[in-house]
Amino acid sequence: MSGPVQLPTEPEPTRRRVEALIEALPWVERYAGRTIVVKYGGNAMIDDELKRAFADDIVFLRRCGIKVVVVHGGGPQITDMMNRLSIPFEFKAGRRVTTAQSIDIIRMVLVGQVGRELVNLINAHGPLAVGMSGEDAGLFLARPATVEVDGQDVDLGLVGEVAEVRPAAIQDLIAAGRIPIVAGVAADGQGTVYNINADTAAAALAMELRANRLVMLTDVEGLYLDWPQSTAIVPKISASQVEALLPGLTAGMRPKMEACLDAVRGGVHRATVTDGRVAHAVLLELFTDTGIGTMVTP
Repeated sequence: MSGPVQLPTEPEPTRRRVEALIEALPWVERYAGRTIVVKYGGNAMIDDELKRAFADDIVFLRRCGIKVVVVHGGGPQITDMMNRLSIPFEFKAGRRVTTAQSIDIIRMVLVGQVGRELVNLINAHGPLAVGMSGEDAGLFLARPATVEVDGQDVDLGLVGEVAEVRPAAIQDLIAAGRIPIVAGVAADGQGTVYNINADTAAAALAMELRANRLVMLTDVEGLYLDWPQSTAIVPKISASQVEALLPGLTAGMRPKMEACLDAVRGGVHRATVTDGRVAHAVLLELFTDTGIGTMVTP
């Protein structure tokens, strides 16, 4: 008499992939039809493998029925171009001081290089992405940024902030099934063009679009609990706790956490600072139970 039938065992890698899909399902259902704004920056935009992984993530979101908008910076590329052209530059309070000469370089790099490359990577999957800047269709109305250090106003030149968002062009693209790719430059009412911090631009756009989530890629794991004494990450933090921590944050992290704070207080359900050095960081944050990075809640 033959013994019990031995069913074939499922290979471990296959089982893990199936578990990942099952874990993602409720999150896909939650975000389908919702708007998610993603700020693209850091290593994710200079490492070729991470660039492709990011483009794949954005296409995946769109194919899941999510209305996704990308806002990008381009600090490393701007610095590289200015060095190549021997144009001096400096930073104050974590922001690049922008002169009349450098704004042309910034505009060229953000719109003509960084945005174009991401559009092409996404469009390798189909005619989905459309590149634009805050100037196009008057998406952003800019005003000079005001920054204070030790009680003194700091002159940053042509560095601006978003005074108003006019979302009609973005809404038209989303309705047509496209993925808007937005560069952080914008003009004021008199035609002067400003360099807009991509973190603050992403937050302003997320608020105006009534986005469900804001995800910001950076070059650290998240908000450190007690830096530099500890590398422990704060997984979740409230808006009031962020506000209390802001004065002690580093120049690089402060604008990101300020943007997250503004977003959740402006109606965005959740805002997360996520490690862009991790391949597929956007999917890991949105479609896994634990997520990665630091989530700011209202």
